[in-house]
Amino acid sequence: MKRGLRRLLKVAVRPMKSERAHGGRVIHSYRGYGSRTEVFLIGRVFRQPGLNLPTRQDSLMSDLVDLVRRSIRWGIHDVEVEIRVNDTRCVVTTDRYGYFHANIELDEPLPADRVWHQADFRLLTGSGDPGSRRARATAGATASTDIYVPPPDVDRVVISDIDDTVMHTGVANKLTMFYRLFFEKAERRTAFPGVASFYQGLHEGADGQRQRPMLYVSRGPWSIYEVLETFFQINRIPVGPVLFLREWGLTLQHPMPQKAEDHKQTLIEKMLSLYEDMPFVLIGDSGQHDPEVYAQIVRDHPGRISNIYIRDVSRDGRRSDAIRELADEVSRSDCTLTLAEDSATLAEHAHQHGLVSKSCVEQTRAEGEQQRRRHPED
Repeated sequence: MKRGLRRLLKVAVRPMKSERAHGGRVIHSYRGYGSRTEVFLIGRVFRQPGLNLPTRQDSLMSDLVDLVRRSIRWGIHDVEVEIRVNDTRCVVTTDRYGYFHANIELDEPLPADRVWHQADFRLLTGSGDPGSRRARATAGATASTDIYVPPPDVDRVVISDIDDTVMHTGVANKLTMFYRLFFEKAERRTAFPGVASFYQGLHEGADGQRQRPMLYVSRGPWSIYEVLETFFQINRIPVGPVLFLREWGLTLQHPMPQKAEDHKQTLIEKMLSLYEDMPFVLIGDSGQHDPEVYAQIVRDHPGRISNIYIRDVSRDGRRSDAIRELADEVSRSDCTLTLAEDSATLAEHAHQHGLVSKSCVEQTRAEGEQQRRRHPED
């Protein structure tokens, strides 16, 4: 129990470690994505107290202090952030929660000899009050992040849901998720059997050389970004460029998360526009509205979605029948929709359609069987 708590604490305060010295205003950036001529970046500017307490670095007390600092930080609205990607510069303004979103058309294409590039950030305004802005850089308020750009010969984009598709439900419930991630061999119990091998196969392709973009979307809040990254690393799931979460908008006046029913559809449509020459593979589950959302995407963008994979988690015959009707519908647009309870069945279908190798199918099946033997209760 003590080891689990300490491990949880380490991950929970990880973003604070590099920000301990600055105090005050902080730019927290997330990994970006894009093409050689256009990139997208997301980040947040927030204020956190210094709490200059005399604690030994990397001690339990210092972690607890950092956790308090993270818990009481707040986003700063209406401040300007300068972003540089190579020789291209732009300035964006934070929203009411301190977040900024940048869609940058580059002056010069990014080099084609690598997939990871860098963006640099600098805070320009000195106050969150628009009436007292000072157009100067704030000392220490800088950051950088990586940007993923697919290689020139990539053939597909994969977008996957997270909740009940990659991992058991719990992303939207922080306490449940923390428990599953850090206690009782959680790294083996949270991911569905075979997910790691199947997703690695999709990322690499049948020839092992594709390096396809793996984009993940969740209804969870941005505040669990680092925890999700740790989950992906623990379970050997290719994290791809980014995780797409959302701002819950929690306030004293509105203590419940804001609804964002079009969050996933908006993301997919943005990706279809960015990677306009590539077909897409969409992965979701039967528990919510993934099949309906994906079928609507096929209707709106005929010919762009090649395969849809749905993990059957509903255990409801009527739900399964409704999804099979959607499968018949999308098949008329040269798209296949596959419904299955296990990753091995999905991988077998993907192999038949040239998306993954035969070894991926074998590894997915072996991984699933091994995981089920270890945890038959799952």
